[in-house]
Amino acid sequence: MKAFGFLSFGHYSMARGQHPGPRDVLHEAIDLAVGADEIGVNGAYFRVHHFATQAASPMPLLSAIAARTTRIEVGTGVIDLRYENPLYLAEEAAALDYIADGRVALGVSRGSPEEAERGWEAFGYTGSTDPRGADIARAKFDRFLDAVEGKGMVSADPTYYGDGIKLPVLPHSPGLRDHIWWGAGTRDTAEWAAEKGVNLMSSTLLTETNGEAFADLQAEQIERYRAAWKNAGHANNAPRVSVSRSIFPLVSDHDHQIFGSQAHSQDQVGRIDGLVSTFGRTYAAEPDKLVEQLRNDAAVMSADTLMLTIPNQLGVELNLNILRNFAEHVAPELGWKPNTEGPVTGYTIK
Repeated sequence: MKAFGFLSFGHYSMARGQHPGPRDVLHEAIDLAVGADEIGVNGAYFRVHHFATQAASPMPLLSAIAARTTRIEVGTGVIDLRYENPLYLAEEAAALDYIADGRVALGVSRGSPEEAERGWEAFGYTGSTDPRGADIARAKFDRFLDAVEGKGMVSADPTYYGDGIKLPVLPHSPGLRDHIWWGAGTRDTAEWAAEKGVNLMSSTLLTETNGEAFADLQAEQIERYRAAWKNAGHANNAPRVSVSRSIFPLVSDHDHQIFGSQAHSQDQVGRIDGLVSTFGRTYAAEPDKLVEQLRNDAAVMSADTLMLTIPNQLGVELNLNILRNFAEHVAPELGWKPNTEGPVTGYTIK
């Protein structure tokens, strides 16, 4: 394991006087990222949901974190492209990349199941013939990548430039293309991401099941992604792969009191977004047991980056304690070293 970070869903309450509210969540996310940076944690990543009491607008938050930190990678897991203007997103992403000095891991995808019915249409994006909007998300992704690559996106006014000139989206950050990730919930989608030449964020669940354990199913997804990447012949032969897990080291009596009930968690199979899906287990155990359990998790061992899903509503100190316990008692036994330089690079495909 080369890197680990935290993944926050950004839950909050709109009830009067109840903590955390939307302001609390944003300020606490910044404080948590600053504390994680000091510990040597590699990444601070945030989910994006609309029409829900969860994090929704990542760019202001990520920019604030980037300005307050020096090493930690800032990113999303993931931005829902159904709701995005791909050119405006490319502008914002480039600006963020400059603010962060390249410490960006921008995860995008079709997005997760949501509370709103075809909510992206309320944002002005119509024309999807897919009930889940996957068609417009993928079309936007192609346009977003073109913009990130600095291609001409609009004809210039011939009054100023002459005929036949195409203008790119600006600013253009040349290194940003290597920091784009696709959030994949199936094995086929992971292969598609490899063909596109972007990094892989394997989802917190897989919208398929075949009787295998979640970790084994996810490990197969990663294997197929890397094989597809190699077959595509990309010049960059070092893509990155992340997986996410709920992991709680039980170091103190307080840890046992809060998270001990999760010690017997198991994988689950259920239906989400109309699809039979596999949900991974939660890990909660003493550090030595956690190390053994995670070594037996094929996907964790295959990925280069592990995202710890955190209970953000419980506050900064408790979540920093989770990260500190993992950094001190578990991660080093899995090959991790504290971050002293900045974002990691990918693995070479052999």
